[in-house]
Amino acid sequence: MTLVLVIIGSYLLGAIPFSYLAGKVRKGIDLREHGSGNLGASNTFRILGARAGAVVLVLDVAKGFFPVFVAGRLAASGGAPVYLYTLPAAVAAVMGHMFSVYLRFGGGKGVATSGGAYLALSPIAVVCAFAVWLVVFATKRIVSLASLGAAVALPIAVYLVDRVDLWPSHWSYTAVTVVVSLVVIFKHRSNIRRLMSGSEPALARRKNA
Repeated sequence: MTLVLVIIGSYLLGAIPFSYLAGKVRKGIDLREHGSGNLGASNTFRILGARAGAVVLVLDVAKGFFPVFVAGRLAASGGAPVYLYTLPAAVAAVMGHMFSVYLRFGGGKGVATSGGAYLALSPIAVVCAFAVWLVVFATKRIVSLASLGAAVALPIAVYLVDRVDLWPSHWSYTAVTVVVSLVVIFKHRSNIRRLMSGSEPALARRKNA
């Protein structure tokens, strides 16, 4: 019963659309109708500015981290294997962001929320994936391409940091991370089409909504 509540709570928390709320509060707009149309920190930055984008980024990371952290504590206190609670919590939070019940199962692409969840699951792997994100972004200035690079790097990093005992984990961590990364990549399918056609925009200054 506790695990069911963890999954439901993680999903409902992950489903809170902070970028959508920021658009409504700051400008009275629906961010899905502006910029890239994505409900995430990068589109918030484009449309609402750096401060709003930073706030949304922190909140999207937090809603991934917090349920996984709490799930781990609950598992430890109940004597259950930690991964039996933390992995479902991570998946539920990320799926909540991507398929939010508050937005008729629409949502963002899950990059920041996945990062937050994996900060609790495998922080060294997140540092590695973020390093890939930084290198790609610094080179190309395209957020979606950097995010795709990080999505590919994350399961590899989870596997490697376990293999070299930097952050030992159950084998299921790698398996679940592969699935999460594939869903993140799937959510970027429109970006992938634009990248292939050369029409994906680089991150620019804020545009007027």
